[in-house]
Amino acid sequence: MVAQTKKLSIAFYWHMHQPVYQLTPTGDYLMPWTRLHAVKDYLDMLVILDKFKNIKLNFNLVPVLLDELIDYGENGMHDIHSRLTITDVKDLSNDDKEFIINNFFDANYHSMILPHSEYNRLYQKAQQNAYDDIGIFTEQEYSDLMALFNLVWFDPIYLNKYPELKKLIKKGKNYSLEDRIKIIELQREIIRQIIPTYKKYIKKGKIEVTTSPYYHPILPILLDETEIKKAQYKDFPTNLNMKEDAKIQTKYALDRIEELLGVRPKGVWPSEQCISPRVAEMLKDLGVKWTISDEGVLSNSINFEFVRDFRGYLEDPYHLMKSYNYEGVDIIFRDAMLPNLIGFEYQNHSAEGSANDLYDRIKVAQDKLLSSPDDCHLLTIAMDGENCWENYAQDGDEFLTKIYSLIENDPTLETVLISDYLEKDTPKPLTKLSSGSWVNRNFKLWIDEPIKNLAWSYLKQVHDDFQRFMEENPTNPNLDAARRELYICEGSDWFWWYGEPNDSGRDNIFDFIYREHLKNVYKFLGIEPPEYLDTPLLSAISKPSRYPKGEFTPNIDGKDDDLWLNAGSIKIPDGPVLKENKFYDRICFGYDKDNLYLRFYINEFAKESLSALKQVNQMYIYMRNQDRKQSLSPIRIVQKQENILPISKEKFHQELQISIYDGEINLVRLVKAIPNNLWVIASPKNIKAVYGDVVDVSIPFDDLEINVGDTLEFLFVNANYGVKDYFVPNEMLLTITRM
Repeated sequence: MVAQTKKLSIAFYWHMHQPVYQLTPTGDYLMPWTRLHAVKDYLDMLVILDKFKNIKLNFNLVPVLLDELIDYGENGMHDIHSRLTITDVKDLSNDDKEFIINNFFDANYHSMILPHSEYNRLYQKAQQNAYDDIGIFTEQEYSDLMALFNLVWFDPIYLNKYPELKKLIKKGKNYSLEDRIKIIELQREIIRQIIPTYKKYIKKGKIEVTTSPYYHPILPILLDETEIKKAQYKDFPTNLNMKEDAKIQTKYALDRIEELLGVRPKGVWPSEQCISPRVAEMLKDLGVKWTISDEGVLSNSINFEFVRDFRGYLEDPYHLMKSYNYEGVDIIFRDAMLPNLIGFEYQNHSAEGSANDLYDRIKVAQDKLLSSPDDCHLLTIAMDGENCWENYAQDGDEFLTKIYSLIENDPTLETVLISDYLEKDTPKPLTKLSSGSWVNRNFKLWIDEPIKNLAWSYLKQVHDDFQRFMEENPTNPNLDAARRELYICEGSDWFWWYGEPNDSGRDNIFDFIYREHLKNVYKFLGIEPPEYLDTPLLSAISKPSRYPKGEFTPNIDGKDDDLWLNAGSIKIPDGPVLKENKFYDRICFGYDKDNLYLRFYINEFAKESLSALKQVNQMYIYMRNQDRKQSLSPIRIVQKQENILPISKEKFHQELQISIYDGEINLVRLVKAIPNNLWVIASPKNIKAVYGDVVDVSIPFDDLEINVGDTLEFLFVNANYGVKDYFVPNEMLLTITRM
């Protein structure tokens, strides 16, 4: 075996971030995760360096996280959980107790609940009984549950440092109100140490700190929709136009870290490692020296696929373990396998076995670099720094201690500060930078799904309203406060939890917080928020109850029958005055190779009401060819301009109007879009509409200029009495592809 002479540099790079859990700048936090992770991860991940002479680490701190730590440590802020914890059990309401039962077991069972006998007993008792049965626990058990929930989140390293904490954990049960108050005080004491300790270790040269845009937005989405499209998108909100926000959030982040830690970051970790050429350009303009992304992004950028064997070892690690320069900004790319092992696999094995496995993988990669012509190589292990350790024994301390020891004792390995490494390396020129993230090389987890797109559409609407207000009222004293709320809503976390595949278990809370901050923009400006922001996005998604199960050719006769059982179906929402105050209840839709078929089910109340039949009842179907972008015109009939839904801003190729009066169809009219946002009456050849028990409609694809393979997008606008301009669905377009 050839002796290893080339020293391999390793960059451990820990990303620390939490979203905004407050509804207002001075209100309680709705979730406790910043506080709990603060006593479990943010400090112990740092002070572990005291065990080692030569280990150096890199940390990414998002400014909003530091603001929250200051709130807890210096400003005495609470979250719902901490406020309940310091409340006398006798003063707890029934709602409080129900909340405690349902939320104070949010901890890893094996590593955090099971080791504590009383906590485990309470957990089992809750499991065996209804979680909403507040009578299952005595007052003392409620007190113990609140105490233990908070105690298990302390990192074990604090047991020796704080004798009172050690005593409280050893107590195990029968906790008093004074005990619970003391627990929260100890948490605040630890939190107050976090920022000064990071500052101290920076001065000692043991760590480098970088940052991300202030509220953790996805920069490529804000900067350049064309780059998003290149990453396999076909349907998402267009013209977001938040370029300036991306730059401001990044600059504010650099400023804030410099203010709090005394050093301006040289590097920026773009949120979710989402990068694009425009992101690199922006970072260069802001004086940022380097950034980071994922191996998948590098693979697409250099047209080189990184191949791993059955054990996950890279067959050729050379290209990945180099630094690059794109248009004046240095870029490093992380190894994706090793963070995944740390984040999801090693927790299932012993600390020693896991550390040895990681060390072996590092050495295998190093050996494969022996033939490299370069002297400098960097293995980047970059990942979330707070999300996996609760699944480890001893909060991961044994594992980290072991792997750091193995590296420190190996003279051919070194841990480095990334900026120091880049100063000695000569980055390779990167002629092409592919747009993507550290998840599947694209941005699909944050956009391009109906509910995610709806959230972006809401944000776009609020953003545009703010811009108009600012232009008309440039001296308004509340502009900065409103702008902060807008920036909060641009954060990645909201879009991450909406839709598939992620489930926080508290998606309804994230949805509520997101919409409240959108409302806050208007409130700070003295404007009444739009009504649609009151509806949870999770329930606003009026997806069809089903989509068509393949092709079918129904009879267009107005008679209800079983031929439509395999059709798509969507319910029309109730009217604003009476439940029955609508003409149609439900719409079915389907297709064959030649036609789009629609069936409208008439409301029973309307059938029985002579007044309903004597009024004009109108349904508009707006349609467009997804594959044809020219000659699109906006919806003509929108009346609620002051409270407009984002989807109403979409443009279409055709409008089909169906009017019913006195029990008969009195108008079927197709209108066609032409350039300059105009409409003209078309002359369809074979559109059929029949009114009987139901309203049946057939529309030839040829009349809609939908060719084989083209995708038709459409929605309905119900314009009946009492239900004006009601969009169905109200947040997405239905799609059918002509086969």
